[in-house]
Amino acid sequence: LGTVVVKGRALLRLGGADTEIEILPADEAIALEPFGGTRFGRAFGASKAMGEVFSLLSRVAPTDATVLLEGETGTGKELLADGLHQHSHRTRGELVVLDCGAVPRDLLAAELFGHTRGAFTGAEAARRGLADAAHGGTLFLDEIGELPLELQPQLLRLLEKREIRPIGETRAHHVNVRVVAATNRDLRKMVHEGTFREDLYYRLAVVRVRIPPLRERPDDVPALVRLFMEEMGKGDYEVPQALMQQLVEHDWPGNVRELRN
Repeated sequence: LGTVVVKGRALLRLGGADTEIEILPADEAIALEPFGGTRFGRAFGASKAMGEVFSLLSRVAPTDATVLLEGETGTGKELLADGLHQHSHRTRGELVVLDCGAVPRDLLAAELFGHTRGAFTGAEAARRGLADAAHGGTLFLDEIGELPLELQPQLLRLLEKREIRPIGETRAHHVNVRVVAATNRDLRKMVHEGTFREDLYYRLAVVRVRIPPLRERPDDVPALVRLFMEEMGKGDYEVPQALMQQLVEHDWPGNVRELRN
């Protein structure tokens, strides 16, 4: 009997074509050092759960590894993406943000990759895409689960080769970008449903970071309340204990954004 070492995804045939085994890479847990602070960039968290998030992000920030931030709406994914950029070696470049769910479907490719003059109706002038604008910096793709299936191969090319081809161009060109993506959807479920490419998922999820919802870290609520009061110029106001208890016990479906509002 021999030994087979498999790196990454593989399809093995055993004893002929009738038996196949598909091997998929599993998530690997990383031992983390205590973070020792309550802020990562502009994001705040005093709980153990957020300390673990900050510790992982601070470890990966100096690299160019692609990061996938997973979490509910309002958990602060954009703030954490900004923190990744600020703790990287790319701070001289821009953090360019594209909300994949906010741009009309038929304009998303032009927004991301750019276009030449006359490439389509209404393209009266050439326009630089956001991937190009992020050259030397970080491209943050928010709500990546909303990216149409037909555009996913172009994003895969960007991740694999750091190349883009604007609409109307015949040649691709290189861009030096670090990609951070975020989603409030279950991308692995979408892969199984056929609405998200498996190869793109694994290119995005080089480092997966789950951002815990506020209801899982109620001990962060009092500190966040005080922080927001100070930001609003009301730092000397004492929140009644009964009210603070109500805030701690609320489930916060809108998470930190709802608490601040």
